[in-house]
Amino acid sequence: MTAHPLSPIERARVVTAARRWLGTPYVHQASCEGAGCDCLGLIRGVWRELIGPEPERPPAYTPLWAEEKGEETMLRAAHRHLHPLPADRPPAAGDVLLFRLRPHLPAKHAAIASRPDTMIHALEGCGVVEVPIDNFWRRQLTARFAFPAFAARAAEDATGSR
Repeated sequence: MTAHPLSPIERARVVTAARRWLGTPYVHQASCEGAGCDCLGLIRGVWRELIGPEPERPPAYTPLWAEEKGEETMLRAAHRHLHPLPADRPPAAGDVLLFRLRPHLPAKHAAIASRPDTMIHALEGCGVVEVPIDNFWRRQLTARFAFPAFAARAAEDATGSR
């Protein structure tokens, strides 16, 4: 079994950062804590807080982009910037979870696991919420990722040794 790429302390920091977004209204394509975000915006915001500048800007996308284009845009980007984890294992706190909302469509929804049985995500009409990973979400889970390790960066930032 491969060890999780993040330490328990790093995973806890991911969850703490994501929980700060709770209550942020849903705003399509936004990524501003407290003002508005969508599911991808939440992931982007946690990345910026813990790792630094985003590695790439997402292309403009419509609410129905997955249905319109049929491309695995989100899944491919996750493979470029995150560490893949086995999707058939229970989520660990701090994992980035990707979901297919229908089996024949590309993955188009993202969340951050807060525990093995709960996640934080942004939903239209709800904003950023922490909810159980119920049977519906378990069936839709497509991929599981970890943020890149960031403890060394935090230590460098604290000492100014970069």
